[in-house]
Amino acid sequence: MVLSSLLGGCGTPSEENPLLTEYKTPFDTPPFDRIRPEHYLPAFEAALTEARAEVDSIRNNPAPATFENTIEALEYKGQRLNNIAAIFFNLLEAETSEQMQQIAQQVKPMITEFSNDLSLDPVLFERVRTVWEQKDSLKLDLDQQVLLEDTYKSFTRRGAGLPEADKARFREITTELSGLSLQFGQNVLKATNDFVMHLTDSAAVAPMPDFVKDGMAQEARDRGMEGWCVTLQAPSYIPFLTYSPFRELKERVWMKYNTRGLAADSTDNQEIVRRITSLRLEMANLLGYSTYADYVLEEKMAGNRATVDAFLHDLLEKSMPYARKDYETICNYANASGMYSDFEMKPWDWAYFDEKYKNEHYALSDEQIKPYLQLDNVRKGIFLLANKLYGLTFKENPEIPVFHPDVTAYEVYDEKDKFMAVLYLDFFPRASKRGGAWMTSFREMYVDREGHEVRPLVSVTCNFTKPTDSIPSLLTFDEFTTFLHEFGHALHGILAEGRYASLTGTNVRHDFVELPSQIMENWAIEKEFLDLWAVHYQTGEKIPTELIEKIVAARTYNAAYFNVRQVAYGMNDMAWHSITTPVNGSVVEFEKQAMAPAQLLPVIPNTCMSTAFNHIFSGGYAAGYYGYKWAEVLEADAFSLFKEKGIFNREVADSFRRNILSKGGSEHPMVLFERFRGHKPDTRAMLERMGIKE
Repeated sequence: MVLSSLLGGCGTPSEENPLLTEYKTPFDTPPFDRIRPEHYLPAFEAALTEARAEVDSIRNNPAPATFENTIEALEYKGQRLNNIAAIFFNLLEAETSEQMQQIAQQVKPMITEFSNDLSLDPVLFERVRTVWEQKDSLKLDLDQQVLLEDTYKSFTRRGAGLPEADKARFREITTELSGLSLQFGQNVLKATNDFVMHLTDSAAVAPMPDFVKDGMAQEARDRGMEGWCVTLQAPSYIPFLTYSPFRELKERVWMKYNTRGLAADSTDNQEIVRRITSLRLEMANLLGYSTYADYVLEEKMAGNRATVDAFLHDLLEKSMPYARKDYETICNYANASGMYSDFEMKPWDWAYFDEKYKNEHYALSDEQIKPYLQLDNVRKGIFLLANKLYGLTFKENPEIPVFHPDVTAYEVYDEKDKFMAVLYLDFFPRASKRGGAWMTSFREMYVDREGHEVRPLVSVTCNFTKPTDSIPSLLTFDEFTTFLHEFGHALHGILAEGRYASLTGTNVRHDFVELPSQIMENWAIEKEFLDLWAVHYQTGEKIPTELIEKIVAARTYNAAYFNVRQVAYGMNDMAWHSITTPVNGSVVEFEKQAMAPAQLLPVIPNTCMSTAFNHIFSGGYAAGYYGYKWAEVLEADAFSLFKEKGIFNREVADSFRRNILSKGGSEHPMVLFERFRGHKPDTRAMLERMGIKE
């Protein structure tokens, strides 16, 4: 296509749109320093025009349908569109603005329309079906067989076989869903950012550790205020609940956090939740499924709703007695403390007494651990771990454009000095970034039509404790494990091999994708690893052996309680997506009933997690949140082999890389896991780690 036809709509006639021109950056990384919001809409319009032309050439090809001219051609179509979408939607999460959100409302329907036009095209589907019906006679490699199956299924699962009237309704449903999911996430971000508790009385912060007070003071300074501020961002919200003894203040913060999406204002997500689940059910019914969960789970490792329900209930049955003991222990401890008269444990009390009990009985607190977890040292330690396991090295390159001053870019090489990826690290919270932590890609790994390997551009985004004027960023132990977790996802992308972008890296079944991330968390308590880099940020003293031993000893502390909490989230997700009729009543009551079998803490009236449950209503985890626990079974079993052979054992690491990390979705995950581990997943390692005896 002539370049001039892709320009325009972004400044003066002579100004080029950086999204539509050659990047001229190291490794063809996005030119973030040149991209402005007004570039996105014309870039999407041009890229969609180009992608439609590519699809038309496949659709109207006079030659008989073959794997190469239909299936592979569909895989490679829309590369420019994919690149632009990856940039825009990743930044929509990490560096958004009102202008970006308005653009998203325009762009989402355009992309959904293109996707529907493709999957609902009868001529195109006939070409795909023709190749599918020849699959047994075609001499395809394994990844080609998977690509063919995935392509055929993607058409049938997106309505290609429906009658015309149902196709029209399918279009309406998917278009509305894309807009609702976007609005849901924007409402959660706004509700999170809208709250700040400003404290000016020093007595209100005096009992808390210096690192918490310093963080609150820095937050206030950043806002141009005196005193101290608490927000609903995790690095502010969690430490305040953990260390403040003032129940009324904590209740205020906790209530704001747990009523996000419930307020009768522009951020109200209640009707959006009802509408999303109703539309998902209708779509599933159109396609012949009883529930949306049945539709989703057909393409998951678990396979079906009965398997997931049985899995969650089995975990709940085995861990609930231990979780009740955990709960009773903390309640009894809180009552015995005598801090409050007529005390009844409330959710905003839990973190405070949980931390005090851990400190008293295990002599372990975040205050003790944080000085040894300076963020820069943690990063170096994690890079060292990747080197010892997989031979990777990381070289910072300030010439690679980044999308925010907080972001750092690294070139990644293997031990043969082969370029593997660019890794972006984005650590700190800001109003333009949603909460949580995640890994994503600005470009997947693939081999182009000319046979050239294109390496991935991987990004890790977190919301860690920010440095203050006097203290560097010191991570809590939970933040440390979060970094390891997201870095595991990053390794899945960095070490990707294969031909097709849709089958490489993290493009695997959703209940398998957490295995590479969760297995990395195990190294957080390994002395042999910590001894290599974990030193006190002021004295340079190595992390003491006795502190590591305390961390290990405390690993089973409240493990059953936290397991039940995760199971409860999975049950809530499954309940919303197992409905057979739309929910017209209270979102709060529906959630309450769904989570009742796993409820330990008192239920607070008129609070709800569903209205801020980004994972399932604006992310990709609908009918899939159980996958965290599912993958925990996989990773505990997998890590037991590292424990047996050595936590840096290259033979085991090479096998994990070869059979799991590099394979992506090119084979069924159960086949890959059994090839690595030598047997089907076994729950014993996970249960033993939690101190649960079968």
